[in-house]
Order: sequence, then structure tokens, then C-alpha cells
Amino acid sequence: MRTLITFQNKSIPVYFNQENKQPMQKTLRLLSSALEHKISNGKRAIQKCLHSLISIEIVNGEAILHSRSENDSLALSLY
Repeated sequence: MRTLITFQNKSIPVYFNQENKQPMQKTLRLLSSALEHKISNGKRAIQKCLHSLISIEIVNGEAILHSRSENDSLALSLY
């Protein structure tokens, strides 16, 4: 399943697999909160990834952040 979120004035697609046990709205709230926290308080590598973010994939309790550069992609725990 796919939905869009707005982050840093950009629409970012968020992909969910069918195995997620948590409700989608709760997961999106956790994701938004984590992204806002990391953009202001995260280390340089995380901020670099967030500035070039192109999509997010939710797998169980983790958000896989895909950026323009494959080397900058990373996983972020939501729980």
C-alpha cells in the first residue's frame, strides 16, 4: 500500500507492506514525529539523508529511508 506525507515542503511516498501489525495512522504519526526530531537533533549523516529523501518504506517497526544517493539511505526504528 502507498500513501504520501509532506516533509520539508515535499511530498514523500510512504510504502507499507501487508505484514504491518500496527494501524497505519499510528505508524504515520510515529514516522512524522521521528523525522521532525531527527531533522533538528540528528547527526550529520541522518540530516544528509533527510535532505535528499525520495521515499520511505515501512517494514514492521522500521522505516527504511531512501535518498537520492544509495549510500545515504538508512533504517530508522519507529518503536
